Amino acid sequence: MSRTASLTRVALAYVVAFGVATAWLLWGPDTRWLWLDGLIADVLATLVVFAASRLHRNSSFYDAYWSVLPPYLAGYWWWAADVTRDDPRAWLVLGVIVVWAVRLTANWVRSFPGLHHEDWRYPLVRERAGRFELLADLVGIHLVPTIQVFLGLVPAYAVLARPGRDLGWLDGVALAVGLGAVVLALVADAQMRGFLEDRIPGQVMDRGLWAWSRHPNYLGEIGFWWSLALFGIAAAPGDWWWLCVGGVGMVAMFLGASIPMMERRSLERRPAYQEVVERVPMLVPRPPRRVRAT
Repeated sequence: MSRTASLTRVALAYVVAFGVATAWLLWGPDTRWLWLDGLIADVLATLVVFAASRLHRNSSFYDAYWSVLPPYLAGYWWWAADVTRDDPRAWLVLGVIVVWAVRLTANWVRSFPGLHHEDWRYPLVRERAGRFELLADLVGIHLVPTIQVFLGLVPAYAVLARPGRDLGWLDGVALAVGLGAVVLALVADAQMRGFLEDRIPGQVMDRGLWAWSRHPNYLGEIGFWWSLALFGIAAAPGDWWWLCVGGVGMVAMFLGASIPMMERRSLERRPAYQEVVERVPMLVPRPPRRVRAT
């Protein structure tokens, strides 16, 4: 199947998924809580994407859902809530979400080779599950990330669907963190693409931002979700303890799952990566250490 045909099928699956979600939000039973309405719609859309993944035997159908769901759900909350439409914090939050989503989705489209390819982590998850591979696919690959993203969006809900304090200095910090995170991930991905175009077999990436952090793209992703948490805290400081749940969950996911899996694979495929591990920090950037001569 060609890349264009593959993208078309993914796009059609998303049209159906968000059509189902929209039908629920407009005509489904009213739960009286906008956040719960959004969660149910989110799960229904995920189930449609899961069905498409199983039909095509490729769980990478889900990949772009991570970045296209947030602006949809945030937009619904803002539209459906009984709040003023001239709240500057709400506009800032929506702006950061849209900029992040466009950047990440465009990067996925640019790097997506077609449905003949599947993210290497997904077969590994299914193989480890054995006879429970369908459950692992549904829960581990589809529903868990959906819940993760939803929790990350909870601070946006606090801003968009509830009245909050006037703008303050923390909003400026949140805006700087959010846009800075997008720029960081944008530059990191561009540098990685340039490296992959002309690398030689066995060569490892340790240039540009990647000389200061082994995963600057993940650092940018984490920064975006924490910017939403900061916006939420700026709106409702007394609720900080639950507005941070999504950001903490993102850090736990990257440190506990995504990064270790990537590191193991890099070491298996490129033994020279061990030298990078010894002198370049894993996530938080700093000048790389010099390797002592032996």
